[in-house]
Amino acid sequence: MHKKLMTSIKLQKKLHHRLQQRIIEDGYGMRGKSKWIIESIEALLELSDYPTLVDIAEDMDQLSDMVSIRVPEMLMLRIEQAVVRVRKEYPTIEGVKSNLIRASIIQRLLRQTTSVTEV
Repeated sequence: MHKKLMTSIKLQKKLHHRLQQRIIEDGYGMRGKSKWIIESIEALLELSDYPTLVDIAEDMDQLSDMVSIRVPEMLMLRIEQAVVRVRKEYPTIEGVKSNLIRASIIQRLLRQTTSVTEV
């Protein structure tokens, strides 16, 4: 089995509630939260302009809800490479990894709803 690493991010209360709703709507169930977020991170990293989206996510405030996820080690390596790329383009951003994960959640929430059965 592939090694998974725990990581945590903070979300706004409304965003966290919307995330939970969407995970259920998409057919993942509450135990599928990590899978849903992992898929959103992978999709974000496929976008050529993801550093800009990460920069936009930095402007969020009132981050009160803590969300923990289990991320495969290979994806964590991709995230760390992405952090380097974002820092090169936006050297003043703080908490790039958290902002990247937040940006991926926001982008997936904004995009068309697809359920597990449609994938």
